[in-house]
Amino acid sequence: MIPLPYYLLISAFMFIMGVIGVLTRKNAIIVFMSIELMLNAANLSFVAFSSFLGNIYGQLFVFFVMAVAAAEAAVGLAIIISIFRNKATVNLDEINLLKW
Repeated sequence: MIPLPYYLLISAFMFIMGVIGVLTRKNAIIVFMSIELMLNAANLSFVAFSSFLGNIYGQLFVFFVMAVAAAEAAVGLAIIISIFRNKATVNLDEINLLKW
């Protein structure tokens, strides 16, 4: 059996990689992938604590987080495709839809 701190270290590493990806990348698709990586890191922590504490509540919460993440990915990708059709780019620096 793998101890809990190992899972938490992997989860923290994954979350930090996701934050770095969100803050440094300019491609909208890479930013969405980084957000998904951060959600999966949180899910790993929930499952690790659920297993460590011997209850199922963390795993149930992961189920709901995955459902919300799937909806977020579908809506986010639809928005990115719509912006790409209008602007012909997915570079976040070049998308200025709110400017006059």
